[in-house]
Amino acid sequence: MCEQTKNTVKQAIQYIRTRSSVTPRVGVVLGSGLGGLAHHLENAIEIPYHLIPGFQSTHAQGHRGLLVIGSLEGTPIVVMAGRYHRYEGFSNKQVTYPISVMHQLGIEQLIITNAAGGLNPKFQVGDLMVLKDHINWLNQSTHQNKVTRASSLDKLQMAHLPANLIRTLDFYPQYLIDRVHAIARAHQITVISGTYLATLGPTYETRSEYRMMRKIGADAVGMSSIPEALMAKSLGIDPITLSVVTNVANPDQRSPADHQDVLEAGKKTESNVETIVRGLIRYLRNRKSSMDA
Repeated sequence: MCEQTKNTVKQAIQYIRTRSSVTPRVGVVLGSGLGGLAHHLENAIEIPYHLIPGFQSTHAQGHRGLLVIGSLEGTPIVVMAGRYHRYEGFSNKQVTYPISVMHQLGIEQLIITNAAGGLNPKFQVGDLMVLKDHINWLNQSTHQNKVTRASSLDKLQMAHLPANLIRTLDFYPQYLIDRVHAIARAHQITVISGTYLATLGPTYETRSEYRMMRKIGADAVGMSSIPEALMAKSLGIDPITLSVVTNVANPDQRSPADHQDVLEAGKKTESNVETIVRGLIRYLRNRKSSMDA
């Protein structure tokens, strides 16, 4: 993290502390049509992004642009009610900046959600996918990838890894994936483990692209989440990511995706996402208590 970014993060923390003295332990990023969870926090303080030093205003439909601090399931948390996307013109550094701020606020765990198009024919609209792996197409070139990594990841924090690379084996911890499935079974929610492919957007995929993506092993495709997950991992935070399948691709039929359909499908599935998130927060709280005992 460059000196200028460090100073801006410090300014952001100072401002947030004037609005809330809570030290959050879990961070949550809410995707398209999934902002309802933020309404259910207890003693919630809402801070518009544009008031926080270094934060940007998000322009994507269905993203409120609020940092919400409060508690859920007896745990202090911070929620991003809306995220930034590369297709809005933001860089990886801008997209991941809020994760750095949440880390400095005190989070020890990051839960990421998004809306995604289903590529796996087993999916139905409304199903949930927990990421077991990802394919990152959000970097336009190898050169850009090197520049972005060098500027956005703290070399000191990465010193234990060779050449400042993030170790991707078991990137999404199996114990958290298993816990998602256990929560889902207990509440009769359909969750499938799968691989998420992240693209730059802003266009939805063609039928030929859907065929290609499926052949290379992707189960769902979207336009977000991976930069946040990479930043969390670089800061020593294990990310867990949930995708809501808002449409299912059938490359043999003309069925164009529509953002309004994505938002509506997300809203219909919000309760299931909230159930999983609440269950994860309870689990993490109890796990920490047992480890501290």
